[in-house]
Order: sequence, then C-alpha cells, then structure tokens
Amino acid sequence: MPRVSEPALRADWLIGEIAVVGLARSGRSAAKLLARAGKQVYASDMATSPELEVTARDLENEGVSVELGRHDLARIGKASLVVASPGVPPDAPPFVAARKAQVPIVSEIEIGLRFLPRLKYIAITGTNGKTTTTALTGHLLKSLGCHAATAGNIGTPLTELALEAHVPDWVALEVSSFQLHDTPSIRPTVGILTNLSANHLDRYTSVDEYFGDKALMFRNASPESLWVTNADDTAVETMTRRLAGIHCRFSVQEYADAYYDRENNVLRVLGHPVLEREKLSLLGDHNVANALAATLAVVLADRSHTTSRSLQALSDGLASFSALEHRIETVGQFDRVTWINDSKSTNVASTLVAMRGMKSPTVLLLGGKHKGEPYTDLLPELERTGRAVIAYGEAASLIEHDLRTAKVPLTRLGSSFEEVIATARRLARPGDVVLLSPACSSYDMFDNYEHRGEVFKQLAAGAYAERS
Repeated sequence: MPRVSEPALRADWLIGEIAVVGLARSGRSAAKLLARAGKQVYASDMATSPELEVTARDLENEGVSVELGRHDLARIGKASLVVASPGVPPDAPPFVAARKAQVPIVSEIEIGLRFLPRLKYIAITGTNGKTTTTALTGHLLKSLGCHAATAGNIGTPLTELALEAHVPDWVALEVSSFQLHDTPSIRPTVGILTNLSANHLDRYTSVDEYFGDKALMFRNASPESLWVTNADDTAVETMTRRLAGIHCRFSVQEYADAYYDRENNVLRVLGHPVLEREKLSLLGDHNVANALAATLAVVLADRSHTTSRSLQALSDGLASFSALEHRIETVGQFDRVTWINDSKSTNVASTLVAMRGMKSPTVLLLGGKHKGEPYTDLLPELERTGRAVIAYGEAASLIEHDLRTAKVPLTRLGSSFEEVIATARRLARPGDVVLLSPACSSYDMFDNYEHRGEVFKQLAAGAYAERS
C-alpha cells in the first residue's frame, strides 16, 4: 500500500480512531488518504448498494473498518475526530452523537488542506455561479501553463488530489456553506465571493445562519489576504465591508477593479481590456460577472500573471471556455423550439438568473424537492417572458400557491418526468424556449441534478424523434 506524506493534523486528532461519515466520493477519498497516512479509520454509510459494496471492499483493502447500512454511534462518540461528507445533513445521528461526546467534526476539505499545507489555491463560494467560476478559474490557470486542477464542491475531492503522486501547482477550490462550516483552517491564496441570496432553508433555520457559514471563508483573513467580491450585491458588500486584506471587486453595472465596459462592449480587469463581450460564449450578464471574478482572482494570485503575455493567455482562455453541462446548456432545437437544460439551478435566485437570460417566450419547468424558499420572486420575469409554467414533483403545490397571481398559465403535475416533457412539448410554440430551471433540489425524483439533467436531455431529444 503506497504511503502519503505526514499531514499537519492536530495532535489530539491522532489519539485513537478517526470516523468518516458518508462514503460518496469525498468520504471514500478522505478515508483512503487517512489510512495511507497510517491512521486508524472507521467509515460508515447508512445506505447500501452494489457501488457502496465495491467502495467498502476497496477501503477494507486499505485497512479501513467499514460498515454499510448503519452508523455505530457509540464508536463515533469515542472517535478522536469525525470527517463529514457534505451530503450528510448536520442533524444526522452520527453528528449529534459526535457533538454530544465533544468530538470535533471537520470537512473532507479540511483533511485535504491538512495534507497539502503548502497548496496554492483560489477558493470560490457564493449562492450562485460558484461552479462556473471555479471551472473558469481552473481553465484560466491552465491557459497560463500552470499545472492546475479544480476540486471541492465541483466534483473532485481535495483529498483525492492529495493522493496523487504529483500535486497540482494551483487548485481552484469550490466550497459550499456546509463545507465552510467545518473547515477551520481555510486560508486561500485568493478568495472569491460570487453573490449571496437565500438558499438551503431546508437545512438552515434562517438566511442569517446560512450567510454566517458563507462568511466563514474569511475566518482567517489577515492584512496579506487577497479577496475578490461582487460590488453589485448589497449582501456581499455588507458582509465584506470591513474585511482584512486587499479587497478587489468586480461589477457588470459600474466601474470597478474588474468591470464590464458596456460602452465599448469589453471586459476590463485592473485597467486592461481583456476580452470583447461577443468572444465570450457564455450567455447572460451573470456569466460576464463569473468571467470577471475568475480573471481578477487569477491576475491577483501571482505577479507573473500580469505580464502582457499572461493577459493575452487569459484572453484566449476566456474565449475558449464553454458552458458547463446542466447550467443554461442548450440541448438542441427541435420543431423550432429551443430546449435548455439548467438542472443545476436548485434555488430560486439561480432560476431567476436563468430566466433573465431568456429572450423568447419560455415554458418554465419548476419543481422537485422544496428547499424552503418562496417562489414569488419569479413573478416579474414570468410576466416578461413566460409562456407557461409546469410545476411538478414534491414542491408542485407550493409552486402553484406562490405563483397563483402569475399572468401566465400554470399546469400542476405529479412525479412523472415523461408527462412533464410531453406537456412542455404541447405548450411550446415555434420560436419558444423550454427551460428546465427547477429552483428545487432533485432528490424527490432523481439521484442528483446531473441525473435530472441527463433525463431531460434524453426526453427532449426523444420527444422530437417520436414526432419525426
């Protein structure tokens, strides 16, 4: 079994066994990394499946003690440390048992940072846009010739990178509010806050509590810190007004350190014209903001990134970046109707951003598992561009109630996604858009938002094939 370098773990975490709760990708890699460092590891997951059984065998070969279908709460209560997977709710019994026994709980990202103490990374958080901004940041770093990777909430666990023989020079690290809650050592080379709005109210008692976790990215701010934040967002400005360190801002509305020069249709960063707007393939002002944030952060990250050659490389990188799958992704045009997959929009603010980018009458597909937000904020955009709304899944009745005053027809359906697509096809007219932008999580009907988006794309294309 290959060993990894000795981590900078606290001494009190090393006395006895470390418990890893949840065995999706991040939990699996954290357990493996800790085991390869010679630590005693107990890993558990409430679920059982053939995939988890393969994971269990793999971890057992690494010396990890694994349980599926249950958590040994007494064992967790005796651990020296608990590592939390982001998909496990904070009120789950293992974490309740750990807190009761005063066992510290940390994120998988915290473990990764401890194993990579000299890592240079740009951390990205915010309610919306963070995945696109993370992908853009990683892409721009690679455009400069850096050995760079994207990690964290974007999909690749940081501990997985720590297991590699050659650690990247730079990491673009997406961090969610849940991960920030349990990552006490976060101290990014540059930190980006994209925006703030209500989200995850199914797991937080209030918006202030959610914002409080987002603010934890700045918990180790110092005069040497570098920060990039959204000048157009009042909540962001309020949170970061007295932030220690060098604080730069981006804007699509006014002059800033990085801004959209609408008069000349150019993105400018620290006074440099970086890219003409038409060369950025991403739709909407929100994506202009994401591009400005990522470029500004990369320029700030290292002095060598400010040369004329580097700025040209960044311009080329922005021009070559393509939209992410499941985020305002055009699936195709079938029978003169454009179908757009925005399955990653799992909150109202993100759906609102997608709707603002629509220029044609739109059949909006809303639904899934409710996350605690009202849907009334969507009313003005529905008035502007709505052809119809289809409400489906667990949240359908709440959506119907909140949008009852909308001046567009609303159809309430159940949990048959085939029926949703067939109804959308019937309601859409030539020149219209069918937009899947659910404003809800996917877990009532799908494994995750990716699964939802894939089914949408298959059904959209299939509906066309049936008619042809």
